[in-house]
Amino acid sequence: MSDLRCAFLGRVPYAEGLGIQEQLVARVRRGDAPDTLLLLTHPDVITLGRTADPEHVLVSDAERDRLGVPVFDAGRGGDVTYHGPGQLVGYPILALRDDRRDAHRYLRDLEDGLIATVAAYGVAGSRIEGLTGVWTGGAKIAAIGVRIGTGWITSHGFALNCASDLSGFSMIVPCGIGDRPVTSLSARAGREIAPEDVVPVAAASVAAAFGRRPVWAPVAA
Repeated sequence: MSDLRCAFLGRVPYAEGLGIQEQLVARVRRGDAPDTLLLLTHPDVITLGRTADPEHVLVSDAERDRLGVPVFDAGRGGDVTYHGPGQLVGYPILALRDDRRDAHRYLRDLEDGLIATVAAYGVAGSRIEGLTGVWTGGAKIAAIGVRIGTGWITSHGFALNCASDLSGFSMIVPCGIGDRPVTSLSARAGREIAPEDVVPVAAASVAAAFGRRPVWAPVAA
């Protein structure tokens, strides 16, 4: 079993997170950085995937400005999503090898890792056919939106709702799916769980889904 470098970056503004990913993708492609799972949280932000419908952003520009919530074109797959301090966000920067160069398998592996993560807290996560992400009781607990670039290098990733405050989702139609609610690990487990608390469990579970062993090490600038 090979190692997967894991790093928890704390709270990172979204634009800075994009920059970190871009630099790390380039380094992994060159072969001078190992595969890495970045774990972090973001301040309130709305992000648009490549197939996003602008009408799925439900607040006006003026209201967003008042609230201090920026919007970014993320360059990932998927529709509109929201990130905030109550989520654990994961960005796997991986060079997919020959036996794993399958986008659908990659998404299913991420789902497996997140299902194992929530199971550690007594929450039963599952898939819904045709809808990427992890669900529990018909509500989405984790969103997935990825990019697989040149050389089969992955970026972007997942957002696991941890804290009980889900009010930020009122600003969007989450992932463009208007008829299914969102939920959180705290709501389903019946106790407040902060994103920081979930970091070691998520790292171990996601690494295992790729047949890897988590090793904690800082990410050099």
